[in-house]
Amino acid sequence: MTVVFLIDFIELLRRAADKDGISLFVIIQMVLLRLPYLAQKLLPFIALFGGMLTFFKLTKTSELTVIRAAGVSVWQFLLPSMFIAFGIGMLILTVVNPISAAMQAQYGQMESKYFDKRSSFLSISPSDLWLRQVDDDGLSVIHARGAQNQGIDLTDVIIFEYNTDDIFTGRIDASRAKLFPGYWELQNVVITGPNKPAETESFMKLETSLTVHQIQESFASPKTLSFWDLPEFIETLELAGFSGDRHRLHWYSLMAGPILMIAMVLVAATFSLRSIRHGHTSLMVIGGIATGFVFYFLTDIIYALGLSGSLPIALAAGIPAIAITLFGLAMMFHLEDG
Repeated sequence: MTVVFLIDFIELLRRAADKDGISLFVIIQMVLLRLPYLAQKLLPFIALFGGMLTFFKLTKTSELTVIRAAGVSVWQFLLPSMFIAFGIGMLILTVVNPISAAMQAQYGQMESKYFDKRSSFLSISPSDLWLRQVDDDGLSVIHARGAQNQGIDLTDVIIFEYNTDDIFTGRIDASRAKLFPGYWELQNVVITGPNKPAETESFMKLETSLTVHQIQESFASPKTLSFWDLPEFIETLELAGFSGDRHRLHWYSLMAGPILMIAMVLVAATFSLRSIRHGHTSLMVIGGIATGFVFYFLTDIIYALGLSGSLPIALAAGIPAIAITLFGLAMMFHLEDG
């Protein structure tokens, strides 16, 4: 975690080099806010390396040899380690994750303020959608009763317009609004404003700098929502006409975390217990580390397949934990039970 802290600190220093008003204290604060989230990402590796270190030490002191000679099977002396790993996984899921999500949300706000300078955001509820955008000409606030096609088509739209001094300049009502590159296409439009009569138009084009990507990315990131809040947010997202696949994948992957911790203990045992009789400790360590990184790489690929629709979301989230568990079990059965 110290290494991760230093790498993240240096990266933020690099990004802040051409920015004004970002002090060293702000950068340190951002790194500390992000650290719990990074710790969760590294947790499987921590379990893997911790397990390998434990079993290698027991091997070096011949304690495992004595345990085996007493008639205790490998499954019996692995059980406490797996139990501890599962307990840590559950603690991370239920207690640490909500704290980490809140800190990550704070990190995201600071990143937006100091680095990205984003001026648009989206707020969503089961019955309403709000979009806010700041352009050179002023501020626009868009309210809609419903959304389709990931926010491209809006229904029952009201647009409130303000100038650069935040003074209200007009209101646009439309039955539908569809987003095209560079503009909204409005239908059945009613235009009103201070001290002027209402105007009606069948169609109208309203310039905008918003894009589909910006709208979809305006949702709260899955990593800023706790395990307990994700189900309600996913339901709200889908009721409003948006896809909740990204958040559902994250939720399922969190639930698979404790099982993944057990799997890493099994993999650690696979690459450390054999050194008792066969040597080649260095090769075993390299093999364990390589397995961890291959697992991490393949996990990202499987998650991408889930988000693309090639795999069911629940299956994509569960495959990494299930696969590495089966690998560990198969290797232990082969090595220890013939």
